[in-house]
Amino acid sequence: MEITIKATNQITELDGVPCRVWEGTTVGGVKCHVFVHRLAVHNDADSSEFDAALKAMPAPRYVTLDRVLR
Repeated sequence: MEITIKATNQITELDGVPCRVWEGTTVGGVKCHVFVHRLAVHNDADSSEFDAALKAMPAPRYVTLDRVLR
């Protein structure tokens, strides 16, 4: 399966672990949510673009899981 995802400013908790909510769409057009606990750039990679994009994101806000899935 292949999906394209975009980060939101929402954070929720799954099994006691905070996760950022990402919105996704499959190649076939099915919308979905992705819950990301950690995301890392490989040690050998230049992470400057990644770091800048992360800092440019709006401050996260906590939401309940049921609110995300509405």
